[in-house]
Amino acid sequence: MKIVVLGSGTSQGVPVIACNCEVCLSEDPKDNRLRTSVMFTVNGENYVIDSGPDFRQQMLREKVQSLRALIFTHEHKDHVAGMDDVRAFNFKEKRDMEVFASTQVQEALHREFHYIFGGNTYPGIPKVNLNTITNEKFLLPCGEEITPIQVLHYKMPVLGFRIRNFSYVTDAKTIADEEIEKLKGSEVLIVNALRREEHISHFTKDEALELIAKVKPKKAYLTHISHMFGTQEEIENELPENVFVAYDGLEINI
Repeated sequence: MKIVVLGSGTSQGVPVIACNCEVCLSEDPKDNRLRTSVMFTVNGENYVIDSGPDFRQQMLREKVQSLRALIFTHEHKDHVAGMDDVRAFNFKEKRDMEVFASTQVQEALHREFHYIFGGNTYPGIPKVNLNTITNEKFLLPCGEEITPIQVLHYKMPVLGFRIRNFSYVTDAKTIADEEIEKLKGSEVLIVNALRREEHISHFTKDEALELIAKVKPKKAYLTHISHMFGTQEEIENELPENVFVAYDGLEINI
């Protein structure tokens, strides 16, 4: 299985508009972070978790020629705003895009993309097929099984996902012990870590490291990084030897 980090930044991305801090002015390309998203490839098919506002740019950068499905963690704009651009794959692959989302997320998609789901559809709009997911395991079109991981983003339910020995948890602040058990045995874990200071709805660096210590993956990567956290180099100097900072374009093979 191959994993590509499409975006590793928080909701504003990095650099932040009109910000002149050290991180936003950094010349290290790893400090340029699009909105958080990841793509994994199994059985020859590409799957993307969350299509944020930078989805089009991410697909072009990675030269993605085929996409089998989108899987959504939750309904915030920085995770769903780019869904309109699946129409390029509709045209090329001549099929509807499979979308896996909870009922809560589907309600938001109907609001945000009403023109897709209304009765007066017209040529050129995205064609999607909604698949309802819950906290139970589900199958992708290729037959691969996914285990949802229930977390809370302050009070909002968010789903992380485990695919084989890869686990992905974003926009988490709290996670129950029984959900942590589902992560154990992962070879690679990607988890959100917004910054060092306390935040109402995201793990801090220390909170993310606490989760990693409980899960004990071979390797862990921090994502959903804020410009308030520091540069790539600064953060990595503070981490244990098996923990790294994700960056846009990072490829992981399991």
